[in-house]
Parts: sequence; C-alpha cells; structure tokens
Amino acid sequence: MNLPLHYGVLGAIEAGLIAFVLGVLCFLFWNWLSARMRWSMGHAVGWACVSAVIIGAGVDTWNMFYLGISKLESPLYARLALQGIHDPDSLGSRVVLEIAGALSGVALGWQWFSKKTPD
Repeated sequence: MNLPLHYGVLGAIEAGLIAFVLGVLCFLFWNWLSARMRWSMGHAVGWACVSAVIIGAGVDTWNMFYLGISKLESPLYARLALQGIHDPDSLGSRVVLEIAGALSGVALGWQWFSKKTPD
C-alpha cells in the first residue's frame, strides 16, 4: 500500500488497524452485494473474510511465503529478497496482526451492520 508505517511492533499494530478498517469495508460491500443477489449471510461473511485478508495482508503474506521457498544461499540473493520488504525483522508479527485485524473487522462489521431479526 506504500503507506509510511513505523517499524517494529508499532508498525505491525498500524497495519493491523488498517486491515481492520478494510475488513469492515469489505463486509459492507459483500453485505450489500449479497442482499442484491439474495445470497445468505454466510456468503457475505465468507467472501468478506477472503477479500479482506487478500487485500489487507496479501503482500506481506506473499513476502513471507516467498522468503520460505526462495533459495537464499548467497548474501546477494538474501539482500535482494529482503530489499523490497518494509521492515523484514517484524514481518511475521505484521502478517499475524493483519490477518487478525481483517477477520475481526469482518466480524465486528457483521455484528454492527447486519440486519437483526426479531425474536
């Protein structure tokens, strides 16, 4: 997203909060679309979770996956792989907080904005 985030735990928390907002927005979009298409609420929640995680944590998750499968046998390859990653020291915590933020954003969006049925 090219946002100037901080490094370390503060940057991971900021990324998690951004993913939280994206989760709420994704739920609002999929809730609107599922109401128009007459889908169940499960479709809206499921697709909102998938899209929020892909949008919110996609790049960092890909970077973590790529570091796991690439051959970093020489210092040159390791330097090239780490050069494009913002704060590679706390990449794992950033991915965890982004996924948790996206999923909790969808859950709270579901709680706040879904239609309530009378008991």
